[in-house]
Formats: sequence, C-alpha cells, structure tokens
Amino acid sequence: MLKFLQLTLDFLDGAPGQRPAAPAAPAPVPAEPATRPGPPAPPAEPLHAVLAPATFHHPRANRQATLAGTFVAYEFRRRRRRSIGFLVGAEGLTVSAPAWVPLREVDAAVQEKSGWILAKLQAARQRRDQLESARIEWKDGACFPFLGEPVIVVLDPRRGTGAVLNTEAQALPGVPRLTLHVGLPHDAAAEQIRDVVQAWLMRQARRLFTERLDHFAPQLSVQWRKLALSNAGTRWGTAHSDGTIRLNWRLVHFRLPVIDYVVAHELSHLRVMDHSPKFWDTVATVVPDYAQLRGQLKDEALPGW
Repeated sequence: MLKFLQLTLDFLDGAPGQRPAAPAAPAPVPAEPATRPGPPAPPAEPLHAVLAPATFHHPRANRQATLAGTFVAYEFRRRRRRSIGFLVGAEGLTVSAPAWVPLREVDAAVQEKSGWILAKLQAARQRRDQLESARIEWKDGACFPFLGEPVIVVLDPRRGTGAVLNTEAQALPGVPRLTLHVGLPHDAAAEQIRDVVQAWLMRQARRLFTERLDHFAPQLSVQWRKLALSNAGTRWGTAHSDGTIRLNWRLVHFRLPVIDYVVAHELSHLRVMDHSPKFWDTVATVVPDYAQLRGQLKDEALPGW
C-alpha cells in the first residue's frame, strides 16, 4: 500500500522595519483517552496459501510427482508389458511399467507426459463434479433421464406396488412430458423410491437390450446366447466368445442411438475379439456414425445414484 506524506511549511512574513510579532502560544493538545492495547493483528496469510495449487491423489497412491506446480500422487504398478503406460480414471492416475525399467526412467516419463496427465486429471475431476451436481434426490418430483428424455417421479399410493410410466402428460415448454407413477406413500424413504425406480429401469433395460440384440445380430451374422445386466462403474459392456453379452443397465439413461452403438460394439466382438481396424470396420457396417455416438457416451454425464 502506498503512503502519502504531506509536508506543510508556515512562513511569518512581517513588514520591512518591523519586528515580527511574537509567535502565538501553541494550543493545548487534548489528551487521548487511555486505552488498553488489543491483541496483535494476525499475520497476513501467504499468497501461496490463498492460491493453493490443485492436487490429485489416487486412493492407492504409492508414488508422487510435482507436475507444473501441481502435486500428483499416483498408483505405480509393475506389469508384464513392453513400455510405460499411463491410465487416468475416476480414481486418478495409474502408471504401469515393466520390471526392467528403473524408477528414474518412470519419473522422467511422468514429467515428459505432464501436460497430457494434468489435462486428463482435470477432465476427470470436472466429470466427477458434474456427476455429483446431477445426483438424484429421491423424493416425490425427482427427475431422471430415460432414453434421453427427463422423467418425473410421482408418488401415487393408489397404484399399489411397482411403477407405471405415463406418457399422456400434457407437453408444456420446458416441462417433462413423462411421469413415472410409483406405488409408494408420500412419506416413503428415499431408499424405497430409488429401489422401485431402479427395478423398473432394469426391467426396461432387459426388454430393450434383448430387442436391439435381436435386431443387430442377423446383420452382423453372429448369434448371441445370453444377456446379463451389469452395474459396472466404468464399463458399458463386454462380450464373451461363448455368446454371452453383458450390458450395463444404466445405458437406458441414454438415447436409443447411443444404446445401439454399444449393442453393435459388443456383438461385433463375436466376430473380432479386439479393437483392430477390422473390428471398427465391422461396427461401421451397422452403425456408420459410431465415432460420434462413442463420443456422446464418453462425454455425457449420467446422474449419480
């Protein structure tokens, strides 16, 4: 803070030949009231503490690094592989390296990859924040997406048990036209409401997934034998050589074209069990715009349960 000091100079200017007048007696200075000194002011907080850099900490972290001023604690694993690998997931950064690679080379590789690592970690954090902000509060009037459209939960004890989707609600601008009438009292616990809605969604998922599997399998000249619903946190589907297809039931939150991409993706694995160019060419025969749909699947944040 800049301080300004003002200087005032007083001149006594008398007439020639005259003695200057005697200076006036100074006015008495009023005494200041006695005060008890207060506690000393707390020291100013350092700037680096106010503007603390972002930090990222993997729950199973066993190594750490400072990347462009950002502290990153990551999980380091020894794996049977040919080179150092980097994976950024919901938990944070995981670095894998062959047994013969010394730690100094791992540290150097982490520093060299710092820009990519920080961008991925920040994107993962933003996605997690979006999920938290979209977390559903299970009560009368709760809203969740179904096939890309918002659905309003209506507690309706007259319905008995279960849930029934009403598609005849009046369509108003900005107001969801779908309502799910849940047979629970208005004082039902949040866990009860959530469980009824989840059971309804899983029934819809099994019906819809079966229909889409039957639609795409003949086009791909494959045969699926069993459908299993999963609740995986990071995987939307898997395919096994015995014809078993496992799909995440939460896919019913997405629009139908996105669901079709995942179904076609897993069925294509019954012909090509890797992600080679031949595999993606197979997917493109039934879902030509798979790249765009794959991006939507990756970027759209689903509500937290």
